[in-house]
Amino acid sequence: MMTSNLNVIIHKEIDLIQSCINRMANNSFFVKGGMITLLSALVILLTYNIEVQIIAGLTSVVVFCCWYLDGFFLKTEKLYRLKYEWVIVERPKGNFENLYDLNPYNKAMWKNSKNTESIVRVMFTKTLIPFYALPLAIAVASIIWAYVPLI
Repeated sequence: MMTSNLNVIIHKEIDLIQSCINRMANNSFFVKGGMITLLSALVILLTYNIEVQIIAGLTSVVVFCCWYLDGFFLKTEKLYRLKYEWVIVERPKGNFENLYDLNPYNKAMWKNSKNTESIVRVMFTKTLIPFYALPLAIAVASIIWAYVPLI
């Protein structure tokens, strides 16, 4: 009977952590979709004779904000994964410290604390750079092209 209760507790905590991981992944996906929608709207504004510098500036702001948010959600997802690993290892051993604690920044519940990265490092991973750097580079190039006279 005691083992059955222990399994129920472990499975419920794992389910809670997994739902947090899924929520962070969904948030990351929605940020990418939102950025594409906003960039499409800004491109449409080009047809209304709005200055390219203004559109490029707004594009830069949108891309940078979405890039930061995506990095935040991916970092938080990684922290929840560390918590998940810790629960899998420690709960069967009888360690019931911080039971049902969903704070991703609780270092006592990380299996390997050296795996944590800053948001900026996550932003510059090989999966995020191509997605965000290309529109940002185009926006910056547009601003430079608008202000630098052609020779």
